[in-house]
Amino acid sequence: MSENTNLKTINWFASWFDTPYYHILYKDRNYREAQIFMDNLTHYLNLPEKAKVLDLACGKGRHSIYLNQLGFDVIGADLSENSIAEASKNVNDTLHFQVHDMREPFEDKFDAIFNLFTSFGYFENDEDNLKTLVAIKDSLTEYGFAVIDFMNVNQVIANLVPAEIKTVDGIDFHIKRYVADNHIYKEIDFEDQGEKFHFTEKVKALTLEDFTQMMETAGIFLLDIFGDYKLKKFHKKDSERLIMIFK
Repeated sequence: MSENTNLKTINWFASWFDTPYYHILYKDRNYREAQIFMDNLTHYLNLPEKAKVLDLACGKGRHSIYLNQLGFDVIGADLSENSIAEASKNVNDTLHFQVHDMREPFEDKFDAIFNLFTSFGYFENDEDNLKTLVAIKDSLTEYGFAVIDFMNVNQVIANLVPAEIKTVDGIDFHIKRYVADNHIYKEIDFEDQGEKFHFTEKVKALTLEDFTQMMETAGIFLLDIFGDYKLKKFHKKDSERLIMIFK
């Protein structure tokens, strides 16, 4: 999608996540670390064997696949049709994928719902973030747990790199980061095959207080908070992550 397209008519995540460039830029993400996180998480939650797990905003399904290898019955859901088409190459009897808007509850009920790696806070409207929390709550079994793994906004803003160039697969991604209107923005500019592209990532700078308030409104009980993928205690100033366990 080129910069000439009127992106105002569509949510940024609906266009950017569906491009191959999104996956090129982020292909070096640390998946070993992600697997250790899921080992720690499923162990902490003490999920029963063959528990029904939802990976919400699953992308191409890498984490869904790993959760399935751990023995769980997994559904991966994402808004991006391209990502789900890619993920669906891995389906089996206990691993399925579907295109789904996270603001809508599922008919199925899950023992655990994972929303990992800052896949929350994309919506323009605060109401939609609340809707997502309510949909998560309504999709859990009576004894089910949900996990939101979000950035620790305080730490991210304090360490924001305003500009950098990242070269991946011969493409120079020019990245600018800044904070405005209580959102963290990432502007991404690059050129490929003579065509110029421009995308913007925009995530609401939600703090623990913001989440606590929303959860209260949604009737959700916050059980535990961790600050990194090894499930260490959360410190407002310097923890890498904000990981919330609720039911």
